[in-house]
Amino acid sequence: MSASEAADAAISQASPTRAAIVGCMLAGMCTFLNVYDTQPLLPYLQRLYKTSAIAVSLTVSATILAVALAAPFVGLLAESVGRKKVIVPSLFAITVPTLLAATSQNLRQLIFWRFMQGLFVPGVIVVIIAYIGEEFAGGNVGKVMSSYISGTVLGGFLGRYVSGLIAHHHDWRRAFVTIGIINLAGAFFVRATLPAATHFVRAPNIRHSFFETIRHLRNPRMLAVFGIGFSALFTIVGAFTYVNFYLARPPFGLNSEQLGAIFFVYILGFFITPLSGRVLDRYGTRATAVLACCFSVVGLASTMVLKLPVIIVGLALFSTGVFIFQAIGTVQTGVVAGRSRSSAAGLYVTFYYIGGTLGATVTGWMWAADGWRASVLLLMGVSGLALTFAWASSQQRSAPFIPLD
Repeated sequence: MSASEAADAAISQASPTRAAIVGCMLAGMCTFLNVYDTQPLLPYLQRLYKTSAIAVSLTVSATILAVALAAPFVGLLAESVGRKKVIVPSLFAITVPTLLAATSQNLRQLIFWRFMQGLFVPGVIVVIIAYIGEEFAGGNVGKVMSSYISGTVLGGFLGRYVSGLIAHHHDWRRAFVTIGIINLAGAFFVRATLPAATHFVRAPNIRHSFFETIRHLRNPRMLAVFGIGFSALFTIVGAFTYVNFYLARPPFGLNSEQLGAIFFVYILGFFITPLSGRVLDRYGTRATAVLACCFSVVGLASTMVLKLPVIIVGLALFSTGVFIFQAIGTVQTGVVAGRSRSSAAGLYVTFYYIGGTLGATVTGWMWAADGWRASVLLLMGVSGLALTFAWASSQQRSAPFIPLD
């Protein structure tokens, strides 16, 4: 064991829960600083590059597509080399394309660097679920998992808000530099505080992991679970990409800073996610999915009212519904998979982000055809699809939360 690993192990043994809370929360926060940070900039970038809404939305969908493509391979890699050895280098690696995005001379270059950012995201979001399940199985899983989820929510909000704020008062390039610096500092902090992996068991071989992946893809209930994730990210990416164009137009006319502030509704995730787990345990998957669908549809319908406060409330309701669907998908992945949950988590992430990629693209077609009204109708339909998938994935009341390992 190296001196660095020995130091990490000492930190873990001295105060494993405290180290996990700090390390896992920062890992989630730093990763999601990068994923959606161009959303409040889209109307600004559209004017800057004199192009279409669909073209600039590629700065969102390119990142999400890269996550979907890389997730299964990263999951297999982590089964062979270990968890922390993938998580920490991935955090450092994300910083490079984030900073290089600030050097982009045209939209194509910006989209390329956004794609490169996405390639390193699964190194955290796929692997850390298995890491938490292995290293804190003695009673701290719920606490550590909650800290990680809270970090992802905080990062998703801060990435959007910081980029909108800085772009409005300075320029969009400084937004990427700022986020890159925050990410780099966070990576060093995570490396120091994330407990050493002591319970990792190397997979027998990649062939074993591959056949387990095929097994999941042949399970109809597992496919339904993947459909929940697909639908959830489809709706939230579609809505929060094109609502920026909607609110940048008259009668609202919001600027980048104001659009970034709209994402304060994401803070709901701090409260909704743990509450969703309690509702799932008490009422089961199907009843919880009906509740999620109602929140989503009512929230989307509310955004059609041409009053900004009503739209914000509608987005908050819609976000609540999506957070509940995400909780259902995460729990059902562990319940339905049974074994080989790391490969199941990798597949779930892949379908999840394919949904996000198509959400940015297909919603763009609807926006081009008939504006926000057509977009809302599409997203309502996909919310109903999420309900259908949730119903199909559950043959009975939901089992208590089982972490993905």
